[in-house]
Amino acid sequence: MNIRLVMKTARSVSLELDDGGIYNTKETYRILQNGETVKETDTVITSLYGLQPDSDYMIWVESLRGERVGSFVFRTDRESVTLNVRDFGAKGDGEADDTVCIQAAIMACPAYGRVLIPAGIYRITSLFLKSGVRMELVKDACLRAFTERSRFAIFPGSVETTDGKDEYQLGSWEGNPLPMFTGIITGVDVSDVVIYGEGSIDGAASYENWWKNEKVMVTAWRPRLLFLNRCKNIRVQGLLLHDSPSWTVHPYFSEDLLFCDFAIENPQVSPNTDGIDPESCRDVTICGIRFTLGDDCIAVKSGKIYMGRKYKTPSSNIHIYQCLMENGHGAVTVGSEMAGGVNGLVVEKCRFYHTDRGLRIKTRRGRGKDAVLDNIIFRDLLMDQVMSPFTANAFYFCDPDGRTEFVRSREKYPVDEGTPSMKRFYFENIRATNCHVAALWFEGLPEQKIEQMEMRNVEISFADDVKNDVPIMSEGVDACSRKGIFVRNVKKLILDHVNIEGCEGELFELHDVDEVIQE
Repeated sequence: MNIRLVMKTARSVSLELDDGGIYNTKETYRILQNGETVKETDTVITSLYGLQPDSDYMIWVESLRGERVGSFVFRTDRESVTLNVRDFGAKGDGEADDTVCIQAAIMACPAYGRVLIPAGIYRITSLFLKSGVRMELVKDACLRAFTERSRFAIFPGSVETTDGKDEYQLGSWEGNPLPMFTGIITGVDVSDVVIYGEGSIDGAASYENWWKNEKVMVTAWRPRLLFLNRCKNIRVQGLLLHDSPSWTVHPYFSEDLLFCDFAIENPQVSPNTDGIDPESCRDVTICGIRFTLGDDCIAVKSGKIYMGRKYKTPSSNIHIYQCLMENGHGAVTVGSEMAGGVNGLVVEKCRFYHTDRGLRIKTRRGRGKDAVLDNIIFRDLLMDQVMSPFTANAFYFCDPDGRTEFVRSREKYPVDEGTPSMKRFYFENIRATNCHVAALWFEGLPEQKIEQMEMRNVEISFADDVKNDVPIMSEGVDACSRKGIFVRNVKKLILDHVNIEGCEGELFELHDVDEVIQE
């Protein structure tokens, strides 16, 4: 077994126990800390809590049979002080408004200090992060949000700078600068922050409050559970995040982010409750996360037309590994708000279960010439009960003009400032079982074909009781089932050991593909 350090704080550590398993280890292991058994685990990314600051630890990993399979030595980070929110007046009784008390502890905390949230239910509206702070929610500690709109502050969208030459962006909704209620946990221009522990953050959303009339802006758009605007070096570990009013974790124009070994749970019927949506972010790592929710598990974005064209900031260098995506529309989605482009996305060693789609690309005419998708890599994946494992849609019918002839036409249009492009996609060592609708559906624009799609060692099989549904949300695409590979408007298609079992009709349906290489 290979043991690798993923993340550590003064009080916790996350390790990768690599025995060849995907999300789950191949067997259950016992973890010993300085000679004492502290837990049993069956997940590849696993965490330990209750450690002491600035201290050395020896970790042994052994099978339940007593066979030692690996060890790891580390030293925890230093910690300057612990500020217990109870000492600042927080009650944690599930009734009192503890927002100001906890915020006081955050603002008073020095660099490398810990804000401690003990066991209890703390009612809050929005908490604002400060650079250098570590906030720990211990086991049975819960931050539970109020849901009355009148309690929340509002971030305006764009605010003109004093000299009139630029804009200050604060609020955001689906890729546009629009007023939004401040996030339950909010960071603006902060760095070196850690939020961790075995507790939970409860958005308390339901159809009686935030999800009621979800497509209507009431005063401002719905808050995120965790909103990070222009932040750097942020780490989140261990928590349970659930019942978010809208997108759960929304990093926005931020960088150097680590989301490690926690869970996101939202009901399957909850609207716009994506798991993690990096928007115009770079250097993002997402590992060991369990998603179960009502929309996309991870959606990589870079703004709608205005934000993409003005700031030209793609989402780049994003690494997703050892995650479990359950339910939801897409396991990993790119778009549809991606006018700034996405490049360098690697998804590996993950399990997708019961999602509508595995990879889901959503774009359309009008997104712009900066809406370039390139170097998208999926490898070493297991999928089960995924309706359509691979989809890319250049005719996604979003926005008010989404069903117009301009968006839906399969005729060749002139390439102009509004034409997006899809470049290189790689799929390797993937097994998808019990699929329903289509194995792969890639449809590029006739005027801007997908440059290259490469599939190696891919096995796909269909369920016995398949569903009849649409593979992509596009005008002109009907419901189907047991469809093989449908590809339209691709320059180069490389197929190497691609096996599909149980499809009906043609195994490969290719239209306007310039070059096909079968190896």
